[in-house]
Amino acid sequence: MYFTFLDMLSSVSLFMEKGGPVLWVIAWLLLIKWSLVFERIWYLNSTHKANVKATLAAWNARSDTKSWSAHQIRTMMISQISLDVKNTLPIIEVLVTICPLLGLIGTVTGMIEVFFVMAVSGGGDAKSMAGGVSKATIPTMAGMVGAISGIFASNYLKAKVDRDLELLEDHLPLSN
Repeated sequence: MYFTFLDMLSSVSLFMEKGGPVLWVIAWLLLIKWSLVFERIWYLNSTHKANVKATLAAWNARSDTKSWSAHQIRTMMISQISLDVKNTLPIIEVLVTICPLLGLIGTVTGMIEVFFVMAVSGGGDAKSMAGGVSKATIPTMAGMVGAISGIFASNYLKAKVDRDLELLEDHLPLSN
């Protein structure tokens, strides 16, 4: 077990070296993105449920649910829950968008290295160019994988949030 972990750590380190410095930026970006995704999932399953219960209890305790001011209070309650639940969704979407762009930066920096090796060696040394090619392709792949997985997570969260907000609106009746 211990050797397996060390082997795994060595493989990851070698992979990160082959991808160049842009791959480290992508890795940190993905760590931040997935931390925010898991935070939103945790929030939706714990704090959000408690906030919705408190909001429903406050609304049901009201004697007036028909007047104009009651409608404004209802709108304010829904808006507050909506702001809380959608808090980090735009950040997650921006991080998903940045992933492939960083992958393209990795492609450009890797190709610059390939062109430099070609200029120095006269263009015929394939072994020398291999390092630049891996620095060009690995970050691109990592950026695309990060973006695709992030799209699925972002869409799941948006759908869950929209469904929860619709249910909240349905459970806050406008009249007695």
